[in-house]
Amino acid sequence: MAHSSQSLLSAFASPRRLVLFATLAAAAIPSTADARVGAYDGVWNVTFATTRGNCSSGYSVPFSVAGSRVSSAGGGRVSGSVNRGGAVAVQVSVGASHATGGGRLAGVVGAGSWRGIISGDQCSGTWQATRT
Repeated sequence: MAHSSQSLLSAFASPRRLVLFATLAAAAIPSTADARVGAYDGVWNVTFATTRGNCSSGYSVPFSVAGSRVSSAGGGRVSGSVNRGGAVAVQVSVGASHATGGGRLAGVVGAGSWRGIISGDQCSGTWQATRT
């Protein structure tokens, strides 16, 4: 019995195998960055304010975040992404209206800016979000 455990120990004792074993062990433990991939997951209520143009202001739209993808949580077509640091970029279209936006999510809040053509008018403004 001592011989077999000694054989096992000597099998892992070669420097090449120790490096391989250490690499595999490190890969099995999730890093802090990997753990943050889903840090923004959930439904976000996004409220838009118009600062330039004749577009209505104060309307809210729910967005969904899953991993690094942003999508619609009801109404319109939304696509986009959020990175590990919270930087977000989205494209929204509803009928003939469309807009792009960018900003940052942090914890349960977010903010940024947007611009687009809404009901034929060129507009831009800001947005604020809270995770529900």
